[in-house]
Amino acid sequence: MAMASLARRKASHLFCNSFSSDVFRYSVSLTSFSRGFAASGSDDNDVVVVGGGPGGYVAAIKAAQLGLKTTCIEKRGALGGTCLNVGCIPSKALLHSSHMYHEAKHSFAHHGIKFPSVEVDLPAMMAQKDKAVSNLTRGIEGLFKKNKVNYVKGYGKVISPSEVSVDNIDGGNTVVKGKNIIIATGSDVKSLPGITIDEKRIVSSTGALALTEIPKKLVVIGAGYIGLEMGSVWGRLGSEVTVVEFAPDIVPTMDGEVRKQFQRMLEKQKMKFMLKTKVVSVDTSGSGVKLTVEPAAGGEQSTLEADVVLVSAGRVPFTDGLGLDKIGVETDKAGRILVNGRFATNVPGVYAIGDVIPGPMLAHKAEEDGVACVEFIAGKEGHVDYDMVPGVVYTHPEVASVGKTEEQVKSLGVDYRVGKFPFLANSRAKAIDDAEGLVKILAEKETDRILGVHIMSPNAGELIHEAVLALQYGASSEDIARTCHAHPTMSEAVKEAAMATYDKPIHI
Repeated sequence: MAMASLARRKASHLFCNSFSSDVFRYSVSLTSFSRGFAASGSDDNDVVVVGGGPGGYVAAIKAAQLGLKTTCIEKRGALGGTCLNVGCIPSKALLHSSHMYHEAKHSFAHHGIKFPSVEVDLPAMMAQKDKAVSNLTRGIEGLFKKNKVNYVKGYGKVISPSEVSVDNIDGGNTVVKGKNIIIATGSDVKSLPGITIDEKRIVSSTGALALTEIPKKLVVIGAGYIGLEMGSVWGRLGSEVTVVEFAPDIVPTMDGEVRKQFQRMLEKQKMKFMLKTKVVSVDTSGSGVKLTVEPAAGGEQSTLEADVVLVSAGRVPFTDGLGLDKIGVETDKAGRILVNGRFATNVPGVYAIGDVIPGPMLAHKAEEDGVACVEFIAGKEGHVDYDMVPGVVYTHPEVASVGKTEEQVKSLGVDYRVGKFPFLANSRAKAIDDAEGLVKILAEKETDRILGVHIMSPNAGELIHEAVLALQYGASSEDIARTCHAHPTMSEAVKEAAMATYDKPIHI
């Protein structure tokens, strides 16, 4: 740590406290709470987890590690939830495979690697994706056995604050009892009025991960993380991709300056955007799909034709059919379960984590929720700060961020500095001929405390964690700038951006 920044760190303490109360909107606080135990007859388990996704299976394993008798209930019959089975993992497998194909077709020759032709073997690509998913799912089952977590395959419904009724996958019904129940059922695809997803021509992200042919024309409804990632996959493999977005910008949560550069990069990759546009109707009566669209504010309509339409308008918490209303668990208008700082609902003994509660709908956020929740149940202290949760768009280049955007800092009325460094000036990026992007750091002017970091580059999702750690420990930009970074590496761009924030960079 730079000694020069210690005084600023101390001076920033008061600022941090007032800043966090207003800014960390969903930050988990350590409020007091008295845990109520269920009535007699519920001693079978200390913890029952409903849902085996990233939040649920991690919570189950952590509970068992803390000495709590634990059962996890999962309806899919395969652990890992949406993330592992039809989300994060298979999409990253296809993103990597499609990127390899794109590089082989368009970039290898620049590096002196030439061959007559290159073609896509889609079945083999899908098989590699499926193998990765299968291996990881079995790996979680192995962790359950290692940690002595009981695994029940079936659809669970809460019938009391200490009982879950399970319709087993192989038939029959089981009632699982426990002193504490954790709802970790994740989220589902958000539907749009008048559009029926058949997972063939009109697909969700699930269907987009299992197409048997490369569509000539793909229309993506929604310019968020998932839509842009899946659009990238099929665009690299040869699809003509058009993204329709109701909002005026792609990825509205992204820093504005970074977002604009990101969109330009995607457009260079031949992805087309129709912003401030809404889908009025969808016609599937012919061999393809016809979409009628119009400006978001109203106006002249036009028609888009596609072989496949991907509906990627967001996700909603999966809470319907769980019996929560029957035991009186409170939810908000969006269907999210309301919890206190210890993840407890208004019903004693019932908790909730992950996508079913407020906060970022991200797998790693759910994992942190799960660990903190069971720590509270075990009588320990847990903590999750949602302002320290990184977000990554896994396109190429990737975009990763943590903390506040420049727009958010401005809205808070905080005096701040901005430091930026382009990868065009980074020696490693130039050496590998992949130098598009930048690092942008925002720091509080008086104290130099880092408020937000935004990176657009190859492997930005790996580079961001230095910034996450810096924010977690209240580091200044000078702390990063005075930390030795290996040369030549992409991470030197983070150091240079930090130098630009508190002083001046060297290499630009």
